[in-house]
This record gives sequence, structure tokens and C-alpha cells, in this order.
Amino acid sequence: MMLKINKYVKGLAAGAVLGGVALSSSMAQAAEPVKFGICYDLSKAYTFVTPQVVQAARDLADLKNMNGGIDGHPIELIVQDHGNEPQRGIECYEKLKRDGVFIFDMLSTPVSIAVLPRVMKDKNILLQSLAGRGDAIDGSVFTQVFPIGPTYWGQVANDIEYIRLQHNGDLKGVKVAFVYIDYPFGQEPIEILKTLAEKEGFELGLFPYPLPGSDQSSAWTQVRHFQPDAIISWSLSKMHVVASREMKRNGISMDKYISVNWLNETDIANIGPEAAKGLKRGTNVAGGQDLPIMKEIKSTLYDNGKGNGDVAAMKDVYYNTGLAIYSVAFEAARLAIEEGGWPLTPETMKAGLESIKDYDANGLFAPVTVTADDHGGGGKTRIEMWDGKTWVPQTDWIGAYNDIVWDVVKKSSKSFKVE
Repeated sequence: MMLKINKYVKGLAAGAVLGGVALSSSMAQAAEPVKFGICYDLSKAYTFVTPQVVQAARDLADLKNMNGGIDGHPIELIVQDHGNEPQRGIECYEKLKRDGVFIFDMLSTPVSIAVLPRVMKDKNILLQSLAGRGDAIDGSVFTQVFPIGPTYWGQVANDIEYIRLQHNGDLKGVKVAFVYIDYPFGQEPIEILKTLAEKEGFELGLFPYPLPGSDQSSAWTQVRHFQPDAIISWSLSKMHVVASREMKRNGISMDKYISVNWLNETDIANIGPEAAKGLKRGTNVAGGQDLPIMKEIKSTLYDNGKGNGDVAAMKDVYYNTGLAIYSVAFEAARLAIEEGGWPLTPETMKAGLESIKDYDANGLFAPVTVTADDHGGGGKTRIEMWDGKTWVPQTDWIGAYNDIVWDVVKKSSKSFKVE
């Protein structure tokens, strides 16, 4: 997930977000704050998602602070731009560490990987949802890292489970095309797919296309000749738009397309709501605004002119993703203070995270249970289909082939050592 993609960030990055400190409260309290260091790429590669996530985090923090914060302690979000550059990410980490921050979020695979050894050595906390090392869900090795949510390995396994269910539980003879950007992000699910193809008996076709993703013609011509029953796509942003054009050109039905979670409402608008009918995505969060937390934020903040950005962003699934990440983080801090008292420390925050059980933020995402061994929380996703107007769930939350996913996780994590 390390590509130059979008321009959504321009207005946001130019404002208070860059290098800014957001004490999300109109009630400046004397109590010490709970600090979160948000070192994000707000200017280069991840700008298709980071503005919405930051806006959601700010909104949720404001809402919490209006209701007393976390056990009387206001939430303080410290947001800085690292431009998706590992060295700048390290500098952000070190600077905020000196300022007393010990809970960090990088939302960038290269930056998370660069910072991770320091976090481990310092025994701080790294929130790493939807980015970074997939094997970091192994809490027995990555004791300070919490990638709560599905890994790409788990997500693609769940996609295969959906396809299996569509074929009455039997994948023998079924053709599955995997279309992906020829880059580490796109390549990550391949090992799991090969393992599952051998186990379930389906025919797997691999169809890479080169960076920056604007030329996919050769890959989709090969897909047409392959004649797949289902297509799994590991693409981002405008790459989905290019894919939709190529599918139309090659006479491939849109209802075969299952995207990785990085497909949002902007992509649907660019494809065309009608042209996108039947398209599916795997997702770790519920889409839409018909959720209790969304309604509360809308009525409390945006209807009173107190929102942290354009209200239109609330229609974007990446906004929901930000709410999901920080709902878990704030709940963990609450549990930590409840059990360990104040001051909050890395040790008590770790304990709080590992105390999360069947938590779904009132339907915002699949229930997650975090333990000392499983820092991923269960890795459940569901398939949603675009019906021309909205996303319609096609499955319940599912977590399939966990034994196979964890075999890959353990194989990978055993090679990690803290320097």
C-alpha cells in the first residue's frame, strides 16, 4: 500500500493536521491527557485514506471528550506527516516519544516496519491495523504491536471461503483469477492462495500488472482467456477504475470481481454507480451511515458545526475505518485505566488491549477478541456487494482457514528478533 494515488489530502494537509496537536475538547481539563501519536502519510502515497481516518479519529475523540474523555482524562491526538518515508516516520516516533507519547499509529507498511524494532525495544505500543507486517498478529513474538483487524492473508482466505460457499461448498474445478499490482502489497496473498488451491482443488491463475497500475490491458486479456468463475483483486483507488474499464472491454462480468478492502465510495463514483453494480469487496468494517456511532457524531458534532472536516467524508468507508481503529484504541485505554489505574503506562495499555473481548463498537465491525497470543482479534471480514446505490452484505462476518493463516504467520514471525 505504498503508491502515489490521490489528491484528497490537499486541504487537510495544508491545515492544522500537519505537525499539529489536536486536543479534541472544548472542555480543557486539568487532568492529564491520554496521548496518541498519529504519524501518517498525509502528503504522498496513502492520501486516498489518511484524511478520512484522521477526520474520524478527531471526531470520535471530540465526542468522547464532550462526555468526560477516558475516565476523566481528555484524549489528545498528535498528528504529523511522515510522507510515507521510513526515516521521517522514525523521526516522528522519536520526537513524540520525547514528548511523552507511547501509543503510536503509522498507517503505512514501510514506516510501520521501520519503526517496529524501536517500539519493541522501547516497550511502547504500536497500533498497526491494515498495514505493516502481517505476522505481527503473533502476540507471543510481537508483544508491543497490535494489528487489530484482518491481515491480507486472513482477508484473502475469507474471500476463498465466500467463493466456496457460492459453489455449494466444493471448489474442485472452479477457476479463481488473482489480479494484483506487481508490488509487495499485491503479492502478499499469493502464498495463502496457492496453499488453499492445493487444499481445495481450485485452479488459480495469477495475473500481475505493473506500477503505477494505469496499464492493466495485458493482465485482463489473459484473464479473459482464463475464463475465471471468480476474480480476486488486490488493487487500490484508481486501479479499480482502470480494472472496470478493462473488464468491460474484455466482456467480463462485474459480478465476478471481489476487491481487497481498499475500495471506497470515491472509486465507485469514478467507475460509475450503475457500471459498478455487482462488484464486491471484502471489508473489515460496516459501510454506510446507518450505525449508532455515526448517527451520534452527526447529530452532536456536524449538525452543530463542530465536525472536523466535510460531512461528506462520513459517507466514505475509510471514515468508518478510522472510527473502527480508534474505537478499539479508546476502549483499550478505558479498560487499561479501569484495571490499572492512572497513570496509564505502556504496560497497562498493553493489558487493556489484551483485555478486549467480543467488542464491535455497537455493530461498527466484526466482534474482536484480543489475547496475549492473538493481537489480530480474530481476523473476520465480510463480503459486501454494490447494488447500484449502496453496499449490501453478502455474508455474515467470517474468519476461515485460520489454521492455514496461522501456519504462515508462525513461519514468518519466528524469524523476527529485536536488535
